[in-house]
This record gives sequence, structure tokens and C-alpha cells, in this order.
Amino acid sequence: VQLQASGGGLVQAGGSLRLSCTASGLISSYAWFRLAPGKEREFVAASSWRGDRKHYVDSLKGRFAIGRDNVKNTLFLQMNSLKPEDTAVYYCAARSTYNNGPLTRLESLYDYWGQGTQVTVSS
Repeated sequence: VQLQASGGGLVQAGGSLRLSCTASGLISSYAWFRLAPGKEREFVAASSWRGDRKHYVDSLKGRFAIGRDNVKNTLFLQMNSLKPEDTAVYYCAARSTYNNGPLTRLESLYDYWGQGTQVTVSS
């Protein structure tokens, strides 16, 4: 399964961006991570395929939303009220259908990774 992330760009603080990720095959759950300059890659949010289970890092609850666009058949991360500290490369990740466990923020448990898309928030 290949993942392709898109939708990054430059946005002013307070603005919004919607990241998309397409998967070439079946997956059981998916997540978004981000890598900010000088920091380790961190978990952002995860969701089951059906969307009945979602998990967010506490600091982003209320501003970010993870989901699946059934019409476009894409995964998304809606980011609102963006702050300069949200500047990072954002990665979508997914677990195979043979790896259908509880939602997790552990990178090592994700089987597939997209290439990353840059989000830059200016002050």
C-alpha cells in the first residue's frame, strides 16, 4: 500500500489548511504525525477506518480533526486556528488490515508511510 500526502503550504497564523492522503490499498486505521524543525516526529491524531474511534494528542484537540472523505476516497487532517508552532512536515501513516489493533501513537506499529507534506505557518 502506498500513501500520498498533499495539501501543505504556507498559511498565516489563525488560518486553516486541510491535508489529504490517498491510500492505494486497504488499511485498517490511519494517523497523522508531524516533524517540526529541531524536534522528534510526534503523533498528531489517529482514526479507525470507520471513524468510530479517534484519538488526538491533547494539545491539538479542538483545533485539528482527522477523518475520511468518502466522496473523494481520501484521508484528511483538517487544521484550524493554525499557529507558527504548527510548522512542520506532516506525514500520514496507516496500518495494514492484518494489523488491526487498538489505535496507537507508536510509529513502529504503522506499516505504511506517506512522503510528508510541508506546512508553514507565518506569524
